[in-house]
Amino acid sequence: MQALRLEPGDDVRLALQLDGRTGFVVAGIGSLAHAQLRFAGELAPTRIDGPLEILTLSGSLTRDGAHLHASVSDASGRVLGGHVCAGCEVRTTVELLISPLPAGSLGREFDAATGHAELRVRDS
Repeated sequence: MQALRLEPGDDVRLALQLDGRTGFVVAGIGSLAHAQLRFAGELAPTRIDGPLEILTLSGSLTRDGAHLHASVSDASGRVLGGHVCAGCEVRTTVELLISPLPAGSLGREFDAATGHAELRVRDS
């Protein structure tokens, strides 16, 4: 396992995509100034103004992109969750636990059945 800390102002999704890691985000906690989450069945993300606490954050990381989901709570304890999009800005810190896999062992390829780039496990 590897630990990673993101700092104030970092964009969670972009930081993980640009990092170049292959593996799974097993856990994530921290705080956001605001979030951009895409809810189930929606085409576009929804902006959620903060401050927000990350309750859960997990997903897959490939050279072809990241697939991340999170649940966040606002100052009144209301919880929302969905697909993590660019625009989730770290407020104080985000702490991540990542289970690395060999480079190239995971990828994303267009799947005609779903219409999305889906995870493909590749032989190393």
